[in-house]
Amino acid sequence: MGVWNFRSGTLAMSGSPQDLGAQLDRRDLAWFVDKAVQALVFLGGVSAIVFILGIFVFITKEGFGFIAGRFDIVEFFGSTRWRPTSEQPTYGALALIVGTASVTGLAMLVAVPFSLGAAIYIGEFAQGRTREVLKILVELLAAIPSVVWGFIGLSIMNPLIIRLFDVPVGLNVLNSGFILGLMAAPIMTTIAEDSLKAVPDTYREAAEALGATRWQVIRRVVIPAARNGLVAAVLLGVGRGFGETMAVLMASGHSINLPTSVFDSVRALTATIAAELGETAVGSEHYRALFTLGIFLFVVTFIINLTADLVIRGIRKK
Repeated sequence: MGVWNFRSGTLAMSGSPQDLGAQLDRRDLAWFVDKAVQALVFLGGVSAIVFILGIFVFITKEGFGFIAGRFDIVEFFGSTRWRPTSEQPTYGALALIVGTASVTGLAMLVAVPFSLGAAIYIGEFAQGRTREVLKILVELLAAIPSVVWGFIGLSIMNPLIIRLFDVPVGLNVLNSGFILGLMAAPIMTTIAEDSLKAVPDTYREAAEALGATRWQVIRRVVIPAARNGLVAAVLLGVGRGFGETMAVLMASGHSINLPTSVFDSVRALTATIAAELGETAVGSEHYRALFTLGIFLFVVTFIINLTADLVIRGIRKK
């Protein structure tokens, strides 16, 4: 036991020496556990940065030979001729970039209204068991592997698009964009719903006290207060779209085209890397060109995250 001495401002220990020793041992153990947990958390935070830097260094090292030698910025960003195995190889990635952007753009047109609407309903309207069931179902959708989504696009969406729109091929921008939108929507819904839930109830109560309806409270109070998280959810979905591989590979048709409609087949950057990397000789020009595509994807992802950070900082300043 300890007795506080008000004159000296110290804690005087009382009891037998065995009790004092046990108390000191417990304090030492608690101090050691606290320091160990702090070190573990610090290592966990630092390891994420180290891994990202390691990935960037590895990709840059493998693709630097192509950038320093064969790389032609006009051909790479301005040509649609991606022919790395021909007698006179060309490395025009314009069609791959446009294909990735078109699929991601259509996916966001599908995912953003669906995910934000679902988040608003789950967070603001659903009650009790209904809310819990819907949250579980959304999380289960997020757990479906991408190859399963790709199989759905290949086996179900493909003949459905052919039959509904009378087109010769159903593996196109519409198919892959719709599938990718369904893939991105669950995680966007979860983040958006958490953002809406983080808005203090006092905001809602104050708006209702002024006579606002439920929808006016959501539109004029809750959504503006949660827009930081909503912007983060949308940008995370964009990043998911740019980085998805298997589903896009299976549902897009994997054809090098500049799409003029949603019924054109396209090839994405990630699908190109996945399809061709296993067939190239390590250290060859084609091998390094694929890693150059990886560097470009890394830079695009960085720009998306930087944009999200700048947008959120601007919103906070307002």
